[in-house]
This record gives sequence, structure tokens and C-alpha cells, in this order.
Amino acid sequence: MSQMPQPAQLSACPTCDEPPQAGDRYCDQCGADLTTAAPAVQTPGDRPVPPQLNGAAWSPHPEPDDYELAAPASDGYELAAPAPDGYELAAPAPDGYGQPADPWAAGALGAPEAAPPTETGTPAEIDTGVNASTHTSAATSTGSMAGTGTGADPRLPGGEHRPRCAACQEGTIDQDGYCERCGHAQARERDHMESELEGIAAASDRGLRHHRNEDAFAVSAAELPDGSPVMVAVVCDGVSSATRPDDASAAAAHAAGEALRASLPRGAHPQQAMNEAIVAAAEAVNSLAIETGAAAAHHEGQRHQNAPACTIVSAVVTSDILTIGWVGDSRAYWVPDDRTAPPARLTEDDSWAAQMVAAGLMSEAEAYADERAHAITGWLGADAYELEPHTASYKPDRPGVVVVCTDGLWNYAESAEQMARAVPPDARSRPLNTAQILVGHALDGGGHDNVTVAVVPFPAAPGRAGSA
Repeated sequence: MSQMPQPAQLSACPTCDEPPQAGDRYCDQCGADLTTAAPAVQTPGDRPVPPQLNGAAWSPHPEPDDYELAAPASDGYELAAPAPDGYELAAPAPDGYGQPADPWAAGALGAPEAAPPTETGTPAEIDTGVNASTHTSAATSTGSMAGTGTGADPRLPGGEHRPRCAACQEGTIDQDGYCERCGHAQARERDHMESELEGIAAASDRGLRHHRNEDAFAVSAAELPDGSPVMVAVVCDGVSSATRPDDASAAAAHAAGEALRASLPRGAHPQQAMNEAIVAAAEAVNSLAIETGAAAAHHEGQRHQNAPACTIVSAVVTSDILTIGWVGDSRAYWVPDDRTAPPARLTEDDSWAAQMVAAGLMSEAEAYADERAHAITGWLGADAYELEPHTASYKPDRPGVVVVCTDGLWNYAESAEQMARAVPPDARSRPLNTAQILVGHALDGGGHDNVTVAVVPFPAAPGRAGSA
């Protein structure tokens, strides 16, 4: 989970004396806010910022559950321009570190894709998720594809109207979600979410260490003007040290999903649609800063505000092309059905260490040993740098799945080979089961962060668009 500068860490929770872990903002035992009891630590304003370059960092080191945002340079800098589209997936080197810094940098990776579809035809019926098979840990569901489920319903039988505590089963729950008898925090709406359409699925979990789930997702299916199917998956990770990170990720996922579901059936080129969807997501997050008064009147002033922020990664899959777009450190992986064929990571992190390695200023070991290694250098939010979304298109030569996830998963399966080992062999035919298994993989590994993953089979099979 991405993070800006943190407050000083308490040695014990002021409410229950439970020792917190490094980076925790809420007590794991009682849910108390640990940030209100400690004075904020001022972060030096002269922290050096590397030049912005495209580059993928392949690190064997597991990343911490929370990262800082890199301090803005005095004049700012631009994110990398959109990549040229239409290349086949490149086979990674045997050790997983020999791929080009840009997955599309070498012309040998493949041939350009076919021309974009024309602006003809009528939009296909877009599944709103109301009729989708949606699985949550709650007794009820919102029916939305955007990954908004409800936590376990603590109400007990007996006709009582007020919910009861799921821990002590005696106390009633106050409006803030805590037991009035034992003080135990109850399951929240977004603690665990699962959604499935025919041919695409996603799952999200709060994890084992965080007080709330600040991830969000949106999945959908539609048809292109020629009647061929298209699948859309959007995954967002809230910046935990910013204000309203859970609202930021939910707003971004919803806005990007809506934009893609509107533009693709009209015949928009997938990469252009992806770029516009990320811009729409950024605008949705920016509007949260205006609502809360966190944004200043001028953009330069906004950079100094703790505005809502999140990362984003999205996949659009058709019958012959998969398109990826992202800003931040959430990732997408390609895992072929044929496990003798190489898997690949399709994104590069917007992070300090990745930029140092790509620029040749540090070795990988040196960059990841630095305390600034996991500071993200790209995000959506009113205090972000000038937005320039990353996009890329690929033409895989065999069937497989695209795994779209937050760092809560890839911290436990960082390389493409590790991710492929975590993905079950029947992933393409059972995407929801695969998403559940991958969430379980992260929880079994420690669950130090919120974890969200969408599984998108490639190619998108005929007959899977529209209502499920």
C-alpha cells in the first residue's frame, strides 16, 4: 500500500497497550487510531528526487506494506509518454532480471497490432453487475461490479434490531462500528469483496494487519462494435497516509471502469480508451480534494496538501489484444496456460528504486537498500505531478490469464515466475477460484497489506459479453 510520510510510532496502543507494528496507523487489537496520540514527524522538504524515466525494477527483496510518496522536485517532472502499442509478449530471461526496462522497448518483441476498430456499430449491453454472480462475506451485497461488498453481518437470531458483536456476541454495535461492551471493531463493508462475471473475476481483502481495506476494483464485460467480446478490470490502491484513501481508490476504480465501458463499445482504440479512463479516474480523485477542502486554488499549492491519492492499474482484453494502463506501483502479469512458456510482468513501477536502476545511477542492490526505495513517484491525486498515464498493448500467441493486482499480492509473488507458480493451472476456466487462491496466498504469506486481484482470461471468449 502506498504511503506518504508517517507520524511517529507509539510503543504501545494508548487504549489497550497492544504493541503496534511498524507502519501501523490503527491498533490491531482494538482498532484505536494510533496517529492521534503521537506528534507528526516533519519530513525534510529537500529530499532529492530522481529524474522520471520508464523502467522496471526486478527485485528479490520483499517490499514493506506501506510506502512513501517521493517529495516533489522544485519544478516537477513529467511521467513517461504512452508506449507504442501492439507488441507481442517478450520472454523474460531465465533469472527474471534480463527483460528490457521497457517491456515494449525492443522492436524484436513483436509486430504492430491491427488497426483500431472503426466508429461503427451500436454499444453492446453492458453488465452493471446487478445480475452478475457476486460473492461477498456479507449476508447482503450491493450488486455492484466495483467491488463494494459488506462485511460479516454480526446480527444474531432472535428478532433484535440492533446488530450484536461478532466477538463477544453480547454487546451491541455503535454507529462507529465498535462493540459497546468489549470494544471489538466489527467487520466493515469492504473488509472482503468478491465479484464474478462470466469469464472475469476479482477479489479483495483487508489483510491481517490493517484496520480497513483501502483497495478497490471494478470488473465488467461488454461488446465491441463488431460484436466481439471485451473484458475490463480496474484495480486501485489508496495511499494510506493521504486523507480518505479508501474513497480515492473507490472513486478511481468506478470512474475508470465507467469510462472504459462507455468508450470501448463505441469503437475507441483500447489504448486511447485506457488513457482517457485513467485521466477520468484522476479527475474523480482530484474532486475528493475539492470536497474536503484539501486542494488549494492553484495547482502548485495543491502539491503541498495531503490530498486523497491512489495508484491504478487496468486491463482491457479482447479476442486478440490485451491492453494495460497504470500509474503507480500496482501491477499486471501475464501467465500463459502452457507453463513451459515464460510468464511476464507487463508493468513497471513508478517508484524511486525503479528510477534509480533504470537511469543507471544505482545497482539494484544499492537502490533497494536505500530508505527511499519504495517511495512511489506516480499516483492519482490533486498533489500529483503532471499526469501522463502509462499504456501498452500486447498480442499473446497463446491462451492464458492476466493478473491485475495491488502490491498486497505481488509483495508475496514479485517476479513473473513466482506469480505463475501461485496461479493454479485451471485459472482461465475458473477466474474467481483463482482470485480467491491468490488472495489466500498473500494472507498465508503474512497479509501485511490490503490485497486485491482481478483475473482476466485471454482471449476473451465469445458469448461472455453482456449480462452474466
